[in-house]
Amino acid sequence: MTRLLIAAGGGGDALAAAIIHAATGSEPACIATLAWDRLLIDPLPGPRSVRDFASLRRLTEHVRVITPHTRPIPPAGSTLPRLAAALDAPLALLDPTHGAHGLRLQLRELAAVLAAPHAEIIDVGGDILTTGDDPGLRSPLADALVLSACHELDIPVDVLIAGPGLDGEIPEIDVLARAGTAIATRLRPADVDRCLHVFDWHPSEATALLAAAARGARGTAEVRDSGLPVPLTDHSPNVYRLTYAQALAVNPLAQALRHATSLEEAERITGALCGFSELDYERAKATALREAGSRARHEPHAVTIEDLGHQARIYEHNAAGRGIDYLTFRRLAEALGVSTATAGHLRTHLITTRPAHYLPPIWATRPIR
Repeated sequence: MTRLLIAAGGGGDALAAAIIHAATGSEPACIATLAWDRLLIDPLPGPRSVRDFASLRRLTEHVRVITPHTRPIPPAGSTLPRLAAALDAPLALLDPTHGAHGLRLQLRELAAVLAAPHAEIIDVGGDILTTGDDPGLRSPLADALVLSACHELDIPVDVLIAGPGLDGEIPEIDVLARAGTAIATRLRPADVDRCLHVFDWHPSEATALLAAAARGARGTAEVRDSGLPVPLTDHSPNVYRLTYAQALAVNPLAQALRHATSLEEAERITGALCGFSELDYERAKATALREAGSRARHEPHAVTIEDLGHQARIYEHNAAGRGIDYLTFRRLAEALGVSTATAGHLRTHLITTRPAHYLPPIWATRPIR
């Protein structure tokens, strides 16, 4: 028998699933995940399907496994092949092309071939518990679609909420009110240390904050392109357990998506209930990124990594002045307007030159040692 962990939102939740499994289980595990990466990694809005990858391994009629040899077919991009090389658990690709109906078929086949006695949905932050009208909600579709797909899965399903509020969508106090008080585990430094190297390249901010909280970070972190403040509290390292029925009862969108037979239908339902979906945001941002890239190709590139390091120092000083204790490296990259490749070089430069600000895997605005 194999433990079946279902990453609700994609790569960041898949990494969190591996961390939670390391903290709570000794049996073999398989992580099922959408291929839905940030636009800085994958320039195409929305999730990837099996058609977007080469060298997937066939597991069942409808389930494919991502391996270290799998490659996204350009122009698509994905962190999952590299993640597959970094984790002990295999990654099964969830293809949402045929909506909740298709995902349910994949999960039933996966549960059967693994002889999984039950399944656990992993969500960092807790937006899977949205009521659909939370003011900070940005990504209702992915989590609700996965939650709806687990309806009548033929095995018991639980939902694990890690790091309430850390995705910056629903405030911690509201997530805790909906999640209840059943703590599955409290993550500690040893639980995340074995995966810290993954954050050197993985873009997930919510899971990075979860790891930092498990390692003792407390205060306010700034995330995303908008500079959203997210509190790190004593609740942040906790993982809360709900039954499937409890989670589904909270989320009206997941209830409405149960019979969707295509991603397009799921998007229409999401738009009708929530007024938007994350695909709207991604399409708009993809257009803006293309326009910015076009302008950058016609501008001189005289900025050095030392110049960027100086700009980062100014930015963190100003952030500290407005009460920010930590920055994700993605936030720094977004604030300074640098590319993914340059962001990696900047991260290395900052850690090398000013290690006192580094609380893996995030950056402190003031020296911490």
